[in-house]
Amino acid sequence: MTKTGKWFNWLEIGICNVSLAVIALLLFVSAFLRLVFHTALSDTAALSTHLLLVAALFSAMLTTKNENHLSIGIVHYIKNQRAKVFLAVATGLLSTFISTILFFCSADFIKIGLYPPQRIGLFSDRFFAYSLPIAFAVITFRFARLTPLRGGRRLLSVAAVLLGIVCSLPLVFKFIWEFNLPDFAWAICDLFAALASAIKTPVLILIILAALAGAPLFIVIAAFSLILIQSSGGEIDVTANQVYTALTQNNIIAIPLFTLTGFFLSESRAGERLVETFRSIFCALPGGMIAATVLICAFFTSFTGASGVTILALGGILYTVLSGGETRETNLDGKKYPSDFSIGLLTSCGSIGLLFPPSLPLILVGTTTQTNILQLFMAGILPGILLLLSMIVFGIIISFKTKIPLERFAARRAALSLKKSLPEILLPFLLITGYFSGILSLVEIGAAALIYVFIVEVIVSRDIPLREVGSVFAKALPVTGGILAILALSQALSYYIVDTQAPENFARWMRAAIESKWLFLLILNLTLLVTGCLIDIFSAIMIVLPLLVPLADAFGINHVHLGVIFLINMEAGFLTPPVGLNLFLASYRFKKPFVEICRYVAPFLLIQLLVVLVTTYIPEISLALINLF
Repeated sequence: MTKTGKWFNWLEIGICNVSLAVIALLLFVSAFLRLVFHTALSDTAALSTHLLLVAALFSAMLTTKNENHLSIGIVHYIKNQRAKVFLAVATGLLSTFISTILFFCSADFIKIGLYPPQRIGLFSDRFFAYSLPIAFAVITFRFARLTPLRGGRRLLSVAAVLLGIVCSLPLVFKFIWEFNLPDFAWAICDLFAALASAIKTPVLILIILAALAGAPLFIVIAAFSLILIQSSGGEIDVTANQVYTALTQNNIIAIPLFTLTGFFLSESRAGERLVETFRSIFCALPGGMIAATVLICAFFTSFTGASGVTILALGGILYTVLSGGETRETNLDGKKYPSDFSIGLLTSCGSIGLLFPPSLPLILVGTTTQTNILQLFMAGILPGILLLLSMIVFGIIISFKTKIPLERFAARRAALSLKKSLPEILLPFLLITGYFSGILSLVEIGAAALIYVFIVEVIVSRDIPLREVGSVFAKALPVTGGILAILALSQALSYYIVDTQAPENFARWMRAAIESKWLFLLILNLTLLVTGCLIDIFSAIMIVLPLLVPLADAFGINHVHLGVIFLINMEAGFLTPPVGLNLFLASYRFKKPFVEICRYVAPFLLIQLLVVLVTTYIPEISLALINLF
């Protein structure tokens, strides 16, 4: 890396880190002043959301640089290397082309959509919004550079940029003349709209193929939005408007805060302390380590909102505890769990905490469907417990079958390990108490969680040296950027879907085609399982869930219950072949063939599917705690 490149990389990471740190401190100080002195900092909410905009876009730049954007990735099944390279080139050129258009959308939005500029603290909203064109310009350059082309073929990347500029001519005209376009410019704009309408269907098919070939999902979603809006005669710069709107929503701030909290936990020795604590407490019970494994995975996933972090961070230590090591030979004495069982358990537990607060998907479901987030938190508890218990019971059965010997309970050992892990164990109770009591808002809980974990892991336990705090941020930023990029562009697609009244029309058609509520719920489960194994959970929430809300209304399904059904299906979808995310992550982490991972996970998937059906058809499980209040 050149000196300039190193400087720019340092600047990117620094802007992200400072933005997120200032957000957490602002929210924490504001909450402290409100609770203690009954006052508050001015413009805290607006400043925090606009700092999030900057952090999200710059972290998306880093995600592009690290090639960490989420994708469907069926390309992994292709063995032919030349075919892989061809698909990589095709998806790289598409990404370059689309991000070029997004750059011009952003420039138009800032000039026209943010006029007159509004004051936010010491700056205007335009000052923060300039991160939009900056980010998309850098992302365009990086997609072009990362496309695997050699020699003269690199001109194809330049051609993709030029084609993006040509397709952005209506935006260029609007930027120059605003709404007073000359006649020739209006004619060209009308020509683009007519052309987009004529080629819409083949273009949509090509975009779907690009998604299957491994194109980043946020690019796929952006491409869908642009062609659909353009073909309907709309202004495509509304895409940038929706990105800005999505990333300046107050509740979205919780996503990077809780993600950072999860990474501080996973990068520290908190996992080891929790494993030792639960092992010492449950060792005297049949299936005790199974219970400990399930609870620890649920704890970590509830904070990160991403099953991958749990599998990658805790998979090694938990596998060693369950099976004695990385190879099956260590199980010859019969005193450890079989390797295939241990891998299947850890893979299936990677997403098992998504129904417990402060789960990020629960927050997004509430934001997307305008449902009370507190009610969603409460609704997820009993189905989540049912899922935990079903996994634990299955583990107990395997324990008896495998004849796992029990250890003698040692009160001194349990007390000592509990003392060491008490700060981590107290964390969810403190946060849930603060939120459920109404003392703190959701984003304040996120800030409090991050600051609490920082103090515990960096200052008190000293698991993470102060000089390595930046590296924790660096590991979390690509995850944050990938998630927020998808959420932002999904907002644009959702805008089009809602604007065309597609959900209401689809609901009327379904109501006419299907009369039985129970049959509809079965079809809903099957659809969501397929969705869960093809699309990441954040895209599904933003794109698929709005389509389901009118259907739920048509069949009399409570929105809170719908949210639980949606998420529990997504959890099972992570384990569903052929492209369930957890299956790939487990194959990578445990160095096992993909087909073997599918076989190991099969019994756990069946258990989860049973819980899905029970939760779907007995809504009282989800609504019981809500009805108590």
